[in-house]
Amino acid sequence: MEAAIEQESKTLRRGWTTGTCAAAASKAACLALLSGRFPSMVEVTLPGGQRPAFALAMEEMGEGYATAGIVKDAGDDPDVTHGALIMSRVQRGVPGSGIVFKAGLGVGTVTRPGLPLPPGEPAINPVPRKMIAQAIAEVAGSEYDFEVEISVADGEKIAEKTLNGRLGIMGGISILGTTGIVIPFSCAAWIHSIWRGIDVARAAGLIHIAGSTGSTSETAVELHHGLPEIALIDMGDFVGGMLKYLRDHPIPKVTIAGGVAKMTKLAQGMLDVHSKRGLADLDALARLAAEAGAGPDLVQRIAAANTVMEAFGIAHEDGLALGDRIAALAWQTAAKVLSDPLIALEILVFDREGRLIGRTEFTPSSHSGSLPGSDVI
Repeated sequence: MEAAIEQESKTLRRGWTTGTCAAAASKAACLALLSGRFPSMVEVTLPGGQRPAFALAMEEMGEGYATAGIVKDAGDDPDVTHGALIMSRVQRGVPGSGIVFKAGLGVGTVTRPGLPLPPGEPAINPVPRKMIAQAIAEVAGSEYDFEVEISVADGEKIAEKTLNGRLGIMGGISILGTTGIVIPFSCAAWIHSIWRGIDVARAAGLIHIAGSTGSTSETAVELHHGLPEIALIDMGDFVGGMLKYLRDHPIPKVTIAGGVAKMTKLAQGMLDVHSKRGLADLDALARLAAEAGAGPDLVQRIAAANTVMEAFGIAHEDGLALGDRIAALAWQTAAKVLSDPLIALEILVFDREGRLIGRTEFTPSSHSGSLPGSDVI
């Protein structure tokens, strides 16, 4: 993410989603199955009407089937699937069956409810399915009964770097994409993964989830509450993106957990807590310390600290519960977004070692409700 923000002022090359690559490979394989020859290049139509062309990286023809492969180019995005070989094996299907999708090696299978596809289905999302169907229709016309098996070389290994396991997608990666285009360093993919995590938790009947800004706070909140993995949402810097989705898709108990710097930013009203979106204000932190009872010398030392972490260390050495103050104000920021008395909200603040240094109690997140921890305000 740091690299992403540093690249914002540069012109970055866009790439293609796994769904686009699967559609192109399927079209080439279907054409080969029907004509006996693979094309040198294959074009597909994206949801926005664009028609990129792709060269085939592999081709194979056998008795009653054809397989084509395309190497995914994610452009300048640090996508874990960049360079992956996306393959489609096409064969004729049962008359009247339409297009039947199957998960080959390296493509996951849905095992939990709450996702756009029901359990048991290959993890080929709805938009890529439409793109594949359209691509096949361009070469097959009204002949529309095919079995399409999508596979990804080393897909199961690649999936270990994704959230698929947590979402209940087992055996490989998902074939994704809503526009067909990968926009470098886009926030959309991460935010959509947050939403899908919430959907899965709701479908499983969970009444408590925890969104964390990083791995340390996630491990800490998991241990603190004894939560199952399915209840843990990797929200990263996108606190607002998680809260806004929960506002429309509520869960009774929500914990927001994070380190001191990001929770301080949330306390200061920032819903995107990435370091490049605005720095935590140490002068404001010093003023909060003064309101919490810090003397002039301590206030001055906090304001002069190099980092928020150092400021918290200074406060801790002096016996000041600055973490509780930050947690209470962070709760106020988050509660304004949720604004739902049926959602009880809790804030937990952890240090770098995962020690709890600030918290609020679960409190209904009505905008007009009382602020938790008001005794420290």
